[in-house]
Amino acid sequence: MAFVDNKWKIARFFRNAIFYATCFIVAVCCLFPFYWAVVSSLRGSADLFSTELFPSRITFENYKCVFSDAAFGYSFWNSAVVATLTSLLTLAVCLLAAYPLARHKFPGRKRILMIALSVTTLPHVAVLSGLFEMIRILDIYNEKSALILAYMIITVPFTLWVMTNFMNSIPKDIEEAAIIDGASNYVILRKVFLPILSPAIVTTGLLAFIAAWNEFLFALTFTLTNQARTVPVSLALFSGASQHELPYGLIMAASVVVTLPLIILVVIFQRRIISGLTAGSVKG
Repeated sequence: MAFVDNKWKIARFFRNAIFYATCFIVAVCCLFPFYWAVVSSLRGSADLFSTELFPSRITFENYKCVFSDAAFGYSFWNSAVVATLTSLLTLAVCLLAAYPLARHKFPGRKRILMIALSVTTLPHVAVLSGLFEMIRILDIYNEKSALILAYMIITVPFTLWVMTNFMNSIPKDIEEAAIIDGASNYVILRKVFLPILSPAIVTTGLLAFIAAWNEFLFALTFTLTNQARTVPVSLALFSGASQHELPYGLIMAASVVVTLPLIILVVIFQRRIISGLTAGSVKG
């Protein structure tokens, strides 16, 4: 009996060792590019191509140049405004649309959901020409509103699908009790569903924010001046010089500055993100 227990303990030890070793390898592969960007941004031009894991001499000159660049400041502010408005408008539209799709039965309901799901599979370039013509007709080219409109085409279908599935997982007894008390659909959505939906709202809102923050193709196509560009386009313009003049240190420093807001948001809302990703997986 003792032999069987020892054998089980040894097997469990090796299983845990393999699991933690795999997690460590995955974490290193995911985090090392960002770590290398931070290290490279702290190196001077003379040590930029050094292969040392830790810089021997640390300088913040690259960050000073990035923050003193007016064009990058404009683009950072534009990205913050566009990503924030895109996520808020996406949540507002999807909450109002997901409630009837999830709680009411009507003809074409499943078709709407399938169309929303199919839109998420389309590459951005497939809708680029039609979207450009729409923006030209609306006369909003080189405006933040053009980017918000374009980004909502990306974020609304996925958010709508997630919100609808999450609302389907909420027990109907809660809604029926509110109806008996005389609550309208608007009151039910605002006072009953919104508190329950907070994990899903945070998760989908953050995903919409990240999608709008990182998007490059639409931002490159629908903007023309530094006052309207976003950070992905500004990062690309940093590397627009000849090969011998590429400001690698500036690119790394700007990349770190652009990535930090996303990391901070994920760290702040990590518990709600985990709850939002798992809460809708079980119905009832």
